Order: sequence, then C-alpha cells, then structure tokens
Amino acid sequence: MLHQKLNFKYILIFFVISILYSCNKTITKPMMESDDVVKKMEIKADQTIVYPVTHKELNVIDDYHGTLIPDPYRWLEEDTAAVVKKWVVEQNKVTSKYMSQIPYRDAIRDRYADLFNYVKLSSPYKIGDYYFFSKNDGLQNQSVIYYQKGEHGTPQIFIDPNTLTEDGTATISLVGFSPDNKYVTIARSDAGSDWQKFSVMRIEDKVMLEDELKWVKFSGASWTEDGFFYSRYPSPEEGTEYSAANEYHSIYFHKLGTAQEKDELVYTNAEAPKMYHYGGVTEDKKFYVMYASTGTDGFETHYKSLTDKSAGLTALFTGFDNKSSVVHHMDNHFLVLTDIGAPKYRLVSIDLKNPDQKNWKEIIPETDNLLEGVDTGGGKLWANYLKDAKTEIMRFDYDGTNPTAVNLPGLGSAYGFGGKEKDDHFFFSFSSFTQPNTIFKYDIASNTYDKFFESDLKFNPDDYEEHQVFYPSKDGTMIPMFIVHKKGLVKDGNNPTYLYGYGGFNVNLTPSFSTSRIILLENGGIYAMPSLRGGGEYGEEWHQAGMLDKKQNVFDDFTAAALYLINEGYTKKEKLSISGGSNGGLLVGACMTQTPELFAVAYPAVGVLDMLRYHKFTVGWGWIPEYGSSENPEDFKYLFDYSPLHNLKEGTRYPATMITTADHDDRVVPAHSFKFGAQLQDYHAGPEPVLLSISVDAGHGAGKPTAKVIEEEADRWAFLFYNTDSPVIYNK
Repeated sequence: MLHQKLNFKYILIFFVISILYSCNKTITKPMMESDDVVKKMEIKADQTIVYPVTHKELNVIDDYHGTLIPDPYRWLEEDTAAVVKKWVVEQNKVTSKYMSQIPYRDAIRDRYADLFNYVKLSSPYKIGDYYFFSKNDGLQNQSVIYYQKGEHGTPQIFIDPNTLTEDGTATISLVGFSPDNKYVTIARSDAGSDWQKFSVMRIEDKVMLEDELKWVKFSGASWTEDGFFYSRYPSPEEGTEYSAANEYHSIYFHKLGTAQEKDELVYTNAEAPKMYHYGGVTEDKKFYVMYASTGTDGFETHYKSLTDKSAGLTALFTGFDNKSSVVHHMDNHFLVLTDIGAPKYRLVSIDLKNPDQKNWKEIIPETDNLLEGVDTGGGKLWANYLKDAKTEIMRFDYDGTNPTAVNLPGLGSAYGFGGKEKDDHFFFSFSSFTQPNTIFKYDIASNTYDKFFESDLKFNPDDYEEHQVFYPSKDGTMIPMFIVHKKGLVKDGNNPTYLYGYGGFNVNLTPSFSTSRIILLENGGIYAMPSLRGGGEYGEEWHQAGMLDKKQNVFDDFTAAALYLINEGYTKKEKLSISGGSNGGLLVGACMTQTPELFAVAYPAVGVLDMLRYHKFTVGWGWIPEYGSSENPEDFKYLFDYSPLHNLKEGTRYPATMITTADHDDRVVPAHSFKFGAQLQDYHAGPEPVLLSISVDAGHGAGKPTAKVIEEEADRWAFLFYNTDSPVIYNK
C-alpha cells in the first residue's frame, strides 16, 4: 500500500463547477443604458425584497470566435475590491432579512442543533504504539484529534483545532508519518481555503518542530527516512491568493530540520505550467510514485527508486487517456489498478524489468460491477466494488486467488478496508441513508467483525425507508435513483422533495447518512439521489457519457428524475426542489434555466456558472479535460449552449433560488455565483426570491465550523418549506 497514498482519482475530484442551457445565437441581447436599477419584488403578504443595486459595465464585450458576448458583471470577479465587498455585505443583508421573517426558521435551527449534538468518532488507525482518531463531542466547531497508547490506552488530545481561532475556522489534518513513527506532518488550512501550511510535530511529547512549509495545495506528505515528498505552488502575488490561476505545481523533498527554501526540487514542468504533480512512497519505502495530469481526468504514472540515489523518474504510463495507479510494490512488481482495457477497472501485476503490456499478469479481472478501489493490509488485497452504487467488499490473496466476500451490515457505503502489511485487524465504517455512521473492528483471520462504536443520535432509523428505482432518461438510458422517506408515505404529490445530484468528474454518489436530512424526512419530505452519467458509478463509459460535448446527458438524466418523481406521485413541481454543489451547482444552474417551470426551489451551491471563463481562475484550468475550453471553437459551441450565466433569459419566471458561495472559495471562485446571482435578480420575472448567501471566512465547503453549518442548514430547509408551502411539525 502506498504510504499515506492519495489516489489520483480522488484528489482530482476536488475540482468541480456549474452549468446550463441556451439558444443558438451569434450575439446576446444588447444591454440597455438604464440597466442600473433597484428591483423590488413582492414575495408574500409579509415580505418585500429590495435587491441591491448591481452596476453593469456595458462596454465589456468578449469576442469568442466571432461571437460577441457581453460580460457586464466582470467587475464582480475582483472579490477583494472594496466595492465588491460592499456588494457582498448588501446581498447578505437581503438574505438575512428574508430568512428572519420565516416564522419557523429558528425552530428548525434549534431542532437541527439538538440533532447534531451527539458524539462523532472516526475509525481509529494504528501508528507505531499509538492509535489515532478524531472526535467531536457534539457541537464543537472542529473535530479534535486524539491519540492513545495501545488499543486500550487512555485517549488524550493530540491537537485541538478549536484552540487556534476564536471562530473555529482553522482545520487540522495529519497527512503523513515518518517511517520510525516518531514524527507527523500536520496540515493547517484557514477559512476554508485549499491553501495549506505544513508543520512537523514529534509524536511522543507533542513538541512542534521549526519546520514550516507554505503554499501547499493538493498534497500529502510521503515520508522516507529523513524527510518527505510534497507538492506546492510558487508564492502567489499579494492580493491574488484566492483568485489568480495557480501554475507550476511542483514536487519537492523536505529534509527534516531544514528551511523550506532549501527543499530539493524533485520535479516540475516548466513547459507545461498548468499541470498537477504529486505522489506517494510505497509501503516498503523502495519507490516514490509520481502522478502527472493536465486536469481532472486521465494521468501519467512515473516512479523513482529510493534505494538508488542516482535514479531519476521512470515513466510507467504516459499520456492522459487512462487512469492507472500503483496500489502496492512487492518483488520488483507493481500492483496497478487500471482502466486500460477495462472501463470498470482491473488489477494487474507489472514486472518493472518487463513492463510492456503483453507481460502484464491479471490479478483481479474486470467484472460487471465497478472496481472502485483496491487496498492492501494484513497480507491481503481488499477490493471495493460498487454494485448499483452500493458497496461490496471482496478479499483476495496477492495473486488474486481465494476470493472471499465480506458480509457488510447492510446495503450502503463502507470505508476503511485495508491497513499495514503486518496488521491482523483494522477498523472500518459503514453508513446508509437511514443508518448513521457506525464503526466496526474487523478481524482478518476469521473474516468477522464486531461493533466498535455506534452513534447515539436522537433519531429512529426504523421510522424511515430507502429503496432504489430505475427510470429512463431522455435517450432511453436507464438511470438508478435512491429514494428515502418516512414509512407509510402517501404518494399524493404533496410531499416536499429534495432532488440532489452531481454527475461529473467520475465521482460516485453512494448511500450516506446526513443528520441535516432528518429535518426534511421528519417533516414528511422525500430525499432523492440519482446516479447521473458523468459520475463513475458504472465505470469510465458512464463517466465519458456525461463529459465534454455529452454533458447535456447529465442534465437530461436529472430532469428525467424530476419527471419520474412527479409522474409516480411522489411530488409535484410546486413541491420540488433541486440541489447540487460545485459540479452539482453546474447541474442545478443548467436545469433551472433549461426547464425553470419544472422546479419550485433551486439551490446552486459553490458552483461555476460561467462556463466561458471558469478556466481563468485558480485551478479551473484543471477541469478542461472534463468540460472543454471556450478557447477551442468546437468546445465553445456546446459550453455556450448550457453555460448558466449565459442562458438566463430576461422576463423569465425562475424557481425560488438560494445561491450559496464563500468569500475564501479558491477552488470555484465566488465570482461565478456573484455574476449569476446579479443577472438572475435582474432577469427574473416572478415573485419568487433570488437570494445570495455568501459565507465569510469560509471556502468550498471542507472544514466549515459547526456553528456555520447549523445556521446554513436551517436556512436551507426553512427556504424549501416556505417556498413550497409545506407544513413544519415544530412550527411555533
């Protein structure tokens, strides 16, 4: 197993965005000189919304291959400008006022805080003599990292992120341990940013060393004897940290006890600055494996001997059409998970002396189910399959023999199978839509497990049910969808429904538990989650059917899910909401502009909604393999056809919309939401609200303090119930 291995597939799914539909045209409608207006909308008898003035710059026009596209809100891209900050404050005031007038909003917040106030524990993992785990006592802003000596030792706080800032916006993660288990690399992120600062702590006495590494992004710390490999960018110019394009992602080796400026440059590509580079060290410490990618799809794989100091990097896989990642090294052979000749993936053994494909030995062949991942631990291979988006685990010997199924606690999602070579047990977690996260201790020899930790949540799973249906999309493709609701639900079309989707970047949406979702379910609501094309639930072919010029398939799949729920009597359009974040924000933006009459409520969250300029900010260029680029004439045509910002139509009645973003989102910059929100407020013809909720000192979503999460989730459900005229059981 790669030591602190970061699977390239999973690190690249960080980079996501938002999208839409449009008519074919060569120039958008000219802007009028009287465009600076204050819009005043009558919402309900007790509410009136006055939107802030949003200035238009009518002279900002871009020429895309002969098509002229106005961009009057370009000034909102400079999120650090004083005028933009003032605009953000004014938008938040409008949103806050609207939400404060919903009579049961505070009751929802109090109920969610009560539900969320339970102990949350991560699966323990063993490092030397210690076990590490994270724990949140209930309402702590960030989980605290604990450690204990031995499996039955007394837990002690290792590091508490809540002590670092007053508002709980700093996050801490342990990203790599030294081979002698004496040191750990600690990554700190502030205000939700993807930027991290690395430091090193001595484990035994928790003494922080002087080592400090800055401008780290999308990286782990892969240790050898005297230091670790990591990836970082050059220092950005002051004032551009959260918006400027990131270039020259390079790999360095940091020797323990030295200053960052003395770190050894292991690899950079001066001729191709817009690439990602990172890697990991094999468990036996004999090789460093490096991955290189032009974006969020295929990647190259290279390796470097750590026993031969003069050795450089050797290419194992070149080109960017496939995904092949090293799982383990033994006897001068790499075990490699690959989609070459297997769109649902297989595991092969490659002799480093004879790496040609004709010499590969197949260890785990491709099956009808997606081989989502393979890990090692206890001298075994642990294969994680997805069968219709539900986890199945198979255990194999290293040569692929003796396949043995692990009987999981139910139909859901399991994580954590695998460990170190000499482990005789490990811990895994399991959850479903109705079962909270539960941790089990698994014994390798007997293939059995016992319950280790169960959440004490004020919620009875037996009151609810989950099932999976299959429905036809526009082109006849059958799409699976999970549906969750109270037992005994009457399908009379009057149930408030929350349809959630993603559909991109080979990301798999699988069953998982959400405390927030209880608010919806116990108020008679329905949660629906389809496995859209563009995701990876059925392998690379499923992914490729929803990317580039086939992206419209994803929107069609989502719209077909909405129609299925309506036609089957689960809900009706007046009760239906759609939601998605990041690439899912793209999904919502596209669908609410293509068929605005189909939905009552829309939640495009942290989405990229300007498909013509997304690649110009931070790591947006890395999404070009998934979306294409407006700089390419052929790509421009289909991007323009669905770009949410460019397909809003003046005088159209859109759903009640809550656009969410954050001022420190340096993955999908907030300018996309700013521009889309301003245009939507101007063009929307109906009485429904168009709100922007902009989190301050927050990022793309990871590491958000509990206090902020509770407030935001209360707003989400209050907005849904209020704009679908749905009853709330704890309305005071």
